Amino acid sequence: MTIQDEFSFIKSITPKTYRQPHLVAGIGDDAALYRGDSNVEEIICLDTMIEDIHFSKKTMKPFHIGYKALASNISDIAAMGGKPIFYLVSIAIPKHWSAEELAEIYKGMENLAERFQMDLIGGDTVSTKDSLAITVTVIGRIEKGKHLLRKNAKAGDIVFVTETLGDSAAGLHLLLQYGVDYSFTKDELALVRKHQLPEPRIEIGQLLADYPRVALNDVSDGIASELNEIAEASNVSIVIERDFLPKSEGLEAFDEKEQLKWMLYGGEDYELVGTIPQEHWTSVEEKCKEKGFLITKIGYVENGPSKVLLKEAETYRLLEKLGFNHFRD
Repeated sequence: MTIQDEFSFIKSITPKTYRQPHLVAGIGDDAALYRGDSNVEEIICLDTMIEDIHFSKKTMKPFHIGYKALASNISDIAAMGGKPIFYLVSIAIPKHWSAEELAEIYKGMENLAERFQMDLIGGDTVSTKDSLAITVTVIGRIEKGKHLLRKNAKAGDIVFVTETLGDSAAGLHLLLQYGVDYSFTKDELALVRKHQLPEPRIEIGQLLADYPRVALNDVSDGIASELNEIAEASNVSIVIERDFLPKSEGLEAFDEKEQLKWMLYGGEDYELVGTIPQEHWTSVEEKCKEKGFLITKIGYVENGPSKVLLKEAETYRLLEKLGFNHFRD
């Protein structure tokens, strides 16, 4: 079934109830209204996903597309140490997308929104002749003064990353090779799910926000790119050790060169990578373990020009700021 009426479609995605008590007015007026709070800082982020550039029907079902569109923004909130509360969706719809498929996109977003108690409060719906495009804006909050920034790294800090790296890129590799409906093995399916249904690390971001001077990025473009951003913002050198990079059992089924490439440059893991003063590391490690989160020390910060080095045995290799680039790839 195709969409016949923009207004009936908007009515179909309008929430029946809202979760956030400080919302004054959601969908239904020219703009949404919510009450401010002098004790918090507001966080706003926005991402756009375009068909056949960021996703395709060969690798993602509509539910996955919606889920991931919201997850990528929630991950940005996590990298600030915040809590997501509201989201807005602008979607440009070509004729080859059915009403049923679009409903599944919004179900994917609602799946995450319910988990994090977020409210959909507005957006825009238009038609387009070519590819489907979806833009999501997320609004979050953090207690005043506790936000985490890239510029916080200093010499002597420990470099860390959450969970494992390279799984999303490996999952995409499998999906491009076999397609979304293929019967994957258990280990392969775990990699595929990391690409289709990434887990934003909100809880770990909030945990880290309780510590002073944490620098943090989410792994959207690969850790080589994310750590270069931290090094540039903080004007420091960062060294990571190859043997310390955490990887899943599923990733180990691939060639070692592919493993390393995906861990460093694959992107879309939506894990958190950052730095923390050495005196706080044991405490963070213990608290993450108590909550069932994996966090791994992968390197250290030094004085020096802004750069990132990979240490392999006794050799050092410069890691360039590579990863997905919309104007290069």
